[in-house]
Amino acid sequence: MKDLYEALQDYAASDWYRFHMPGHKGNLQLMQDIYAIDITEIDGFDDLHHAEGILLEAQQRAAELYGSEETFYLVGGSTSGILSSVFAACRRGDHILAARNCHKSVYHAIELNQLVPHWLFPTYDSSRGIFGSVSPESVKRELEKDPDIRAVILTSPTYEGIVSDIRTIARTVHEHGAVLIVDEAHGAHFGMHPQLPENALSLGADFVVCSLHKTLPSLTSTALLHVNGPLADRDRLKKYMAMFQTSSPSYVLMAGMDRCIRLLAEKGPALFETYMGMVEEARFRLKQMQALHLLDGTETSPGCFAFDRSRFTITTENSSLSGNGLYAAVRERFHLQPEMAGESHTVFITSPADTQEGFTRLTDALCSLDLDETSRERKLSGGENSSVEIQKASGEDYRSAEFQNSFTVQNIPAEFPNPETVLLPGQAVEETAGEQVPLDECTGRVSLDYVYLYPPGIPLLVPGERVTQQVTDRIRLWRNLGFALHGMKDRTGRLLTVCI
Repeated sequence: MKDLYEALQDYAASDWYRFHMPGHKGNLQLMQDIYAIDITEIDGFDDLHHAEGILLEAQQRAAELYGSEETFYLVGGSTSGILSSVFAACRRGDHILAARNCHKSVYHAIELNQLVPHWLFPTYDSSRGIFGSVSPESVKRELEKDPDIRAVILTSPTYEGIVSDIRTIARTVHEHGAVLIVDEAHGAHFGMHPQLPENALSLGADFVVCSLHKTLPSLTSTALLHVNGPLADRDRLKKYMAMFQTSSPSYVLMAGMDRCIRLLAEKGPALFETYMGMVEEARFRLKQMQALHLLDGTETSPGCFAFDRSRFTITTENSSLSGNGLYAAVRERFHLQPEMAGESHTVFITSPADTQEGFTRLTDALCSLDLDETSRERKLSGGENSSVEIQKASGEDYRSAEFQNSFTVQNIPAEFPNPETVLLPGQAVEETAGEQVPLDECTGRVSLDYVYLYPPGIPLLVPGERVTQQVTDRIRLWRNLGFALHGMKDRTGRLLTVCI
């Protein structure tokens, strides 16, 4: 059996094209001499947690590029920045307002700091399995309802590229004396071109976390934490960054971040002009598809304030494919590796490191699959099978309409569950009187587990919440569509740890 290094070498040398993170897309021109430059904190190379020299200057370059008062390097990805920001903004036991479609790291911060969560539910498009924007009205309503809320955190853009009205939300949050934290992990490229959304920093957020590695030429797990305004407690932030990040940060990762920032500062406008030209050309072609659909933010559902046009989210609600089915099809037939699949959509991440060849391969593949699906639909609508329910083929057999575990369109739950909170997450994880129970017997009991798909890592169920029929239906849907469930003790999705 190959070891990991050999497997990675084989992938790098293959004809697979990467429409997934990291954003450097395997470009060897960025850094080649990794082993030779892997050092520790020695003279002349500064200390990330007490930066005074070369690392301080590197972080100041990043701050200047993004327009922040202070920017900090993160070598533990956006996760470490989210944990640090929440702990900086909230004392133990404080109330926090969080979008329900936040990344699992937000939930972990709530759990660890024993916070009292209030959930914001964005609009949800059940036909595509996609959350919309967080509305400013919903934020205002919740803040007026509970004046004890100390911080608001939301994800913008979402994994699928949907952006919220950060400017209005920031104004509302500050009027109520709270701090706004924006998980902009998938938006490190925002503000780099007129066709892209503005970054959350320029719109008034206090803490903004962005992952360089997701959409820019930088190594995996590299991210930035930007800080603006008088409400952001820098001393607490630095204290918790030292806790949630390694005391031995990788100089390879930090060098990659600095190389990325310098590239953007020196060549960013020209780089993004070329890149966005290829994006728009590909989008124009893909908008002609009939069975498959390229999300662009103009859809009636979900509600969308703005959209990241560099994100290629293909929805399958008008085809025989599930998101997993499309994911499998482009892999097996065209050697394209997508980023992730949802119930009825597949996400392809592009970046300035992509090539014209890559965009051409992607559009050729998707248009070919769309033609197959369109021809199939015409045959069904024109013959004796016109009333047949179109089944969503899973990733195990993307062409089999008879796949035994597939769900029909009518089986997909219409709403994303909103379970009742019985115990705070921090209390529930300390609960020892739990038992593992078959999913069919869980309804009405209180979960002691998280349940989520990764990616994107948005919990369907949080410790302390009561299990409903909606929740168990969605778990079965995910399981039958071939997704791997995370968080539960039993990853098959058949057992859940519950109490009461």
